[in-house]
Amino acid sequence: MSQDILTETGKSKKGLRRQIEERGRELAYLQRKCRELGIPVLVVVEGLSAAGKGTIINQMIQPLDPRGFKVSCIASPNRDEQLRPFLWRFWRRTPSANRMAIFDRSWYRNLLDAEISGELSESDLRKAYADVRAFERQLRDGGTTILKFFLRITKKEQAARLAALQGNPATAWRVSDAVLARHARYKDYQKAVDHMFEETDLEEEAPWRRIDSKNLRNATFEALGYLVDALRKRVEQCKAANPLFEGKRLTELSCFSDAPSLKKSDLSLRLEKEAYREIIEARQSRIQELHNELYRLRIPLVIVYEGWDASGKGGNIRRLTEQMDPRGYEVIPVSAPNDVEKAHHYLWRFWREFPKAGHVTIFDRSWYGRVLVERVEGFCSEADWKQAYNEINEMEENFRHFGTVLVKFWVHIDKEEQLRRFQAREASSHKRWKLHEEDWRNREKWDLYESAVEEMFLRTHAPKAPWTVIEGNCKRHARVKALDVVIDAIEKKIKSLE
Repeated sequence: MSQDILTETGKSKKGLRRQIEERGRELAYLQRKCRELGIPVLVVVEGLSAAGKGTIINQMIQPLDPRGFKVSCIASPNRDEQLRPFLWRFWRRTPSANRMAIFDRSWYRNLLDAEISGELSESDLRKAYADVRAFERQLRDGGTTILKFFLRITKKEQAARLAALQGNPATAWRVSDAVLARHARYKDYQKAVDHMFEETDLEEEAPWRRIDSKNLRNATFEALGYLVDALRKRVEQCKAANPLFEGKRLTELSCFSDAPSLKKSDLSLRLEKEAYREIIEARQSRIQELHNELYRLRIPLVIVYEGWDASGKGGNIRRLTEQMDPRGYEVIPVSAPNDVEKAHHYLWRFWREFPKAGHVTIFDRSWYGRVLVERVEGFCSEADWKQAYNEINEMEENFRHFGTVLVKFWVHIDKEEQLRRFQAREASSHKRWKLHEEDWRNREKWDLYESAVEEMFLRTHAPKAPWTVIEGNCKRHARVKALDVVIDAIEKKIKSLE
């Protein structure tokens, strides 16, 4: 056999092709097993221009059932995506429990370009990489298998491939001015890539697989090997006892000593009707003005409402939004997740609802259900709800990195007031629809929920995402206090931008 038909691994082209086919068949089998076991798979393929990302991805998917995967080709963010945190568009594309998501470029391309262009300061870049590490860790802890490939190519080889693409009328369009500009700054990109590895090449959690792509057949063989090994290992884990939580490491939980407490709340606070009318109109007028300012300054506002059943959250939200422009806000009522939402990471459905910059989203119940309802009712494991505290803090920090104003309310009433309101609803034909058997069941677990609320405050009362307890026995007082807190939060944000 002549030397010119040997690959760099010493295998003949024919032999290597046969081995690639064998790995492809095993990959197809593992894809079926992942679907059966409900294992989401996320594959990231990164590399400089002309490194062969498209070729490698094409070889990956050839043996797969096309109904079980989706390839996302990531370009520069569009206008809608620019108005949200940079991870928003990637959260929306994360795979469900029986699917595979393959990214041709990813969140890393954004950061590489931002570092080269100087678009992000050193401090902002550190925050962005911290957000990425949290994002990947949350997905892994939720059961997603993540593989990250980086295809390496020399500047000389890149130049030759770009020239070949330009010389072909069918592919010349792929060599844009931006691609040529990246090629001209090859060394700068290599430096940025090295920085990316320093920040995110975590051997125990999310290692990068660096593949020399000068010979694309060899690169395909190597990539398929990594993919098959990783999926085989994950399938074997899932066949073992308690697979969903195997290997999950519970990080040290946050603890905020200045957290509020329900026991310290003064539920005797009252506001008389005449004073209320005058105050509420003034506050609503101010909210209307500030809503316009939020839009002008492109500041997103997220308001979380949690609280006891019948505590008055709905009425509170109505008074808050009464004078707002309805085109600029949305109220998201959160109930038990549906089948599609259950198939994703529990934070997925909340990320999808994040408002555009300048808009307002109000969550009537929220992601805190993980550490309240799901904890008390046993809908998730202890490991899950304990892990959720840090995951929630990380998500809210990500929101703040984007400039979001975040307000969190617990609307509090005592047990006797709740009973009065339940009985009033039961007696009213117009309000009876608000009362459900579930409300009575939850009431029987009051003490368990109270303990869960107290720990929720302790773990998630971050300095820039504090909880406010709204004393709700008097609805008039509760409505005015909520307006006051929102007004103060917006005014502080605007002042910080001056």
